[in-house]
Amino acid sequence: MRAAPVFRLKHELDDGAIVEMVIWKVPQRVPGSHHGFKYRLYFGKGGKRLVCYDNEGGRGDHRHVLGRELAYRFTSPNRLIADFLADVEEARRKR
Repeated sequence: MRAAPVFRLKHELDDGAIVEMVIWKVPQRVPGSHHGFKYRLYFGKGGKRLVCYDNEGGRGDHRHVLGRELAYRFTSPNRLIADFLADVEEARRKR
């Protein structure tokens, strides 16, 4: 089995910011993660990353929020999207 796309969305907001979310179901766990998904969720503007959730190989589940890297506890794709969008809304309020 190869990686299979589960969710994909790319959207440009009215202010020029970009939201892009990609989640794949993978046949083997990504090193450092304890589930069968690979993901990258990004929010940024002008080439600057403001919020990003990912599980890059070897680093496990984590998030980047306004320049800080924090651990993330993955439970499901739906919860991942909801948590990411909550951080995006918070980041937009702070800008």
